[in-house]
Amino acid sequence: MVIVLAPFRKHGPNPSYTENRTLSFLSDTFGACRKFRILAVNDDCCRENLALIADTSISGARVAREPDALVRIYGRPTRIVSDNEFTSKAILKWVNENGVEWHYIDPGKPQQNGYIESFKGSLRDECLNEEIFDTLADARRKLALWRYDYNNVRPHSSLGNKTPAEARRTLELIDGPASGALAQPENDHYQTQGLSS
Repeated sequence: MVIVLAPFRKHGPNPSYTENRTLSFLSDTFGACRKFRILAVNDDCCRENLALIADTSISGARVAREPDALVRIYGRPTRIVSDNEFTSKAILKWVNENGVEWHYIDPGKPQQNGYIESFKGSLRDECLNEEIFDTLADARRKLALWRYDYNNVRPHSSLGNKTPAEARRTLELIDGPASGALAQPENDHYQTQGLSS
């Protein structure tokens, strides 16, 4: 028996956990005050962090490549929400080619992108403010460890005390895997021959 809690479900004609993704930047330093940026990509429905990309410079072309990689793994979102940092020609071209709505929040209104802002606060408090990064590779390693803990170990009260990964698996049981994702079942019919009931 599967119990679905209200925060997991999207409402509308085709509920799906791939509907809304949010993107935002954070920055920090490593070594002798060398700055680096972090691109965070989250799924709003499951609160799952899909990517933390750290680099000394993240161009618009690089940002536009990341949704393509995530579409192959998690399926195509209906909408991406971000602030107006994401307005390069490469991103606008990606939006036109992929038919995904890109919604920009109003300037100075981070509360319009509340899920990612809450996530950024957790990332800053629990990782960036607690760790000293020696190199970019060290920062990437520590971010990956924190991301694993955030998605797979720590339950979230907003998800009925499930982890984001558990919330996504629950939705996959109900809605099926995201269309266009890599992990598609070959056959969803189960063979019952020889099994006792």
